[in-house]
Amino acid sequence: PRSAAPGFSGAALSPGPAGAARPPSASKWVRLNVGGTYFVSTRQTLCREPKSFLCRLCCQDGPELGSDKDETGAYLIDRDPTYFGPILNYLRHGKLIINKELAEEGVLEEAEFYNIASLVRLVKERIRDNENRTSQGPVKHVYRVLQCQEEELTQMVSTMSDGWKFEQLISIGSSYNYGNEDQAEFLCVVSRELNNSTNGIVKEPSEKAKVKHLLRCIV
Repeated sequence: PRSAAPGFSGAALSPGPAGAARPPSASKWVRLNVGGTYFVSTRQTLCREPKSFLCRLCCQDGPELGSDKDETGAYLIDRDPTYFGPILNYLRHGKLIINKELAEEGVLEEAEFYNIASLVRLVKERIRDNENRTSQGPVKHVYRVLQCQEEELTQMVSTMSDGWKFEQLISIGSSYNYGNEDQAEFLCVVSRELNNSTNGIVKEPSEKAKVKHLLRCIV
């Protein structure tokens, strides 16, 4: 008996020709035999991409693509059924869903074969994003300690830019006296993410240790 593609359930059928389950409506449902695995879908789904191979195969009046059919009446497509699941699901709901055990390059190859341009773009974008994440090293943090007076604190925190974020505020007492009021002083610890590439390793991770040492000395 034929089995459904790995990582894909509910879309493939695998009966033998004698007891083949047939769609309830020949005009609405289409049966596909992809590399020996059966899939059933509606013509509306297969026509989502008018220029695609699947639409030209079974959705157009007088199809321009000739294709053999097997003994159950299913269109024969000589492609790997493993990667057909994501193709069909994309036509169903417009989302790219690839199981972990499937290679994205394999889905891209099939999307190009079936001429589904929008899906080709999505898979290429995902492959490119994964490559970018792989080429970047682990995210590290750069830490800085800023000294400021009480009246400067609000402005300093509100004007931080370039990815700097507030981490910790430590009072170091009152060192200045203006008129009748003491001006408290603070240490403001800020941090920023730093993406290290594999080609150029930035030696900044010791900054956090330096900050902790400085705070211990002050406190």
